[in-house]
Amino acid sequence: MNTPKKELAVAALQNGTVIDHIPSPVLFKVVKLLGIENTDTHVTIGNNLASNRMGTKGIIKIADVTFPEAVLNRIAIIAPGAVINIIRDFEVVEKRQVKLSDTLVGIVRCSNPKCITNNEPMLTRFEVTDRNDVTIRCHYCCKEVKSVDAQIC
Repeated sequence: MNTPKKELAVAALQNGTVIDHIPSPVLFKVVKLLGIENTDTHVTIGNNLASNRMGTKGIIKIADVTFPEAVLNRIAIIAPGAVINIIRDFEVVEKRQVKLSDTLVGIVRCSNPKCITNNEPMLTRFEVTDRNDVTIRCHYCCKEVKSVDAQIC
């Protein structure tokens, strides 16, 4: 008698980066934020996977790529609980949670249509006002935005 399979087997990553514990609704925002939509390397994306801690989660595995810490920490604006795993020779050599910077430059678009950043060629700048509820405020027009509503540039 065959027993039903409960897990999907995915090839192990020899070298690269795994981003785990991404909330399912923002998984593809993280993909966009990292700019991996058109990469030439192997990318595995899992969405709505079972998670004891989150209910469901997303995961991204990128072969042969190690991102700078500043790039990975950009994820914290939309996925503050995400965990970064650096893989070398099939082993996790580093595991850490993303860190939200005090200031975010050129990452999030201001939702205020009258903001100068939407009318002049300049980078956006936001300050974090609440780390627990992840709320940011535009440096120029003071518009506050929650991370779930943030539009990635």
